[in-house]
Amino acid sequence: MTVLSDLVKALSSGAVEVVDLTAPLSPATPILTLPEPFGQTWRFSLDEISRYDDRGPAWYWNNFTTGEHTGTHFDAPIHWVTGKDGADVSQVPVKRLVAPAAVLDCTAEAAADPDFLLEVDHIKAWEAANGPLPAGGWLLYRTGWDARSADDAAYANGGRTPGISVECARWIAEEAPVQGVGVETVGTDAGAAHSFDPPFPCHAHLLGNDKYGLTQLQNVAQLPATGAVIIAGPLPIVSGSGSPCRVLALVER
Repeated sequence: MTVLSDLVKALSSGAVEVVDLTAPLSPATPILTLPEPFGQTWRFSLDEISRYDDRGPAWYWNNFTTGEHTGTHFDAPIHWVTGKDGADVSQVPVKRLVAPAAVLDCTAEAAADPDFLLEVDHIKAWEAANGPLPAGGWLLYRTGWDARSADDAAYANGGRTPGISVECARWIAEEAPVQGVGVETVGTDAGAAHSFDPPFPCHAHLLGNDKYGLTQLQNVAQLPATGAVIIAGPLPIVSGSGSPCRVLALVER
């Protein structure tokens, strides 16, 4: 087991760093608000059961309520109608929860245009500089949007947030070797994606092709363009369409 022993040593020495890509989960965590009359997700909330008191003198614990797609979370195929016959979040093969990452940095473009859309040509240019996308890996789309996450209004930006074009979403779903896309925004699609054809193309194309989404990532700026390994840990909710998720990256320093 020299590979795992070497990994443990590298973690201990700092040769491999663990980067937390997860946004803290609290009542202040931004959520996606849909127009009426659509149903709405719930914000995260805690309900105290006991805290070293007469309800439980030696222990502190809570119940919590939240939507499956609150905070940093994992989109399973059945989240979208195109993947309704696919896997729920408890059925995602655990082997796919540990995978390499390619990081595309589009922070300058998103800063200049909040409606910026990633195109296939952007990915092809990245591949020319860095090599092919990793088979079975994640395409992490960095826009700098995580810097806005502490402010609901700035994060939502009036519905103007960067995303992925219809053609690029189709290409990632049907032709790219990756298993999914990770973003820093509230969802994998652009803020204007409700008006695209099809609407919400990342959800429609990726989830309909047994691929996944990771959203509301943070600290992606700490990752190299290639070489990081992502560990995504959604709760295995039976029949769940997704789950809040702890997402970690292993980075060789």
